[in-house]
Amino acid sequence: MPALSVDAKLKALNIELPTIATPAASYVMYAQTGDTIFLSGHIAKKDGKVWVGQLGKNMTTEEGRQAARAVAIDLLATLQAACGGDLNRVKRIVKVMSLVNSTSDFTEQHLVTNGASDLFGEIFGEQGKHARSAFGVAQIPLGSCVEIELIAEVI
Repeated sequence: MPALSVDAKLKALNIELPTIATPAASYVMYAQTGDTIFLSGHIAKKDGKVWVGQLGKNMTTEEGRQAARAVAIDLLATLQAACGGDLNRVKRIVKVMSLVNSTSDFTEQHLVTNGASDLFGEIFGEQGKHARSAFGVAQIPLGSCVEIELIAEVI
């Protein structure tokens, strides 16, 4: 049986990719060199607005995981644009870096970031497994709870 296309997997997960965001400052949403695409950091949004919060203060790990998943969906929309509309061109998700707005005693940034990592695995299978960093930070632009950037290899 042939493997499902990325579009079919998104549909099966009931995920509709949003319109890609526009830069909020002096940068571009993605840059490509050779077969590598670098996606700028994307902040968490809920219902079209910045998902504001701080893990360990007014957000649970599970809420943070859902926020990271939401960021991953936005990253996929940008990656799709970078791939000329075809996510099947993604050869591998190479690296994910996650910044989690958290209190100094919150230590579950890695579990929050699983919200994004797990989704990439569901969609891309083995090609979705990636190197990763997850950091706790004192603040993220606009008070967002999570920001994630991504590096992908394409064909």
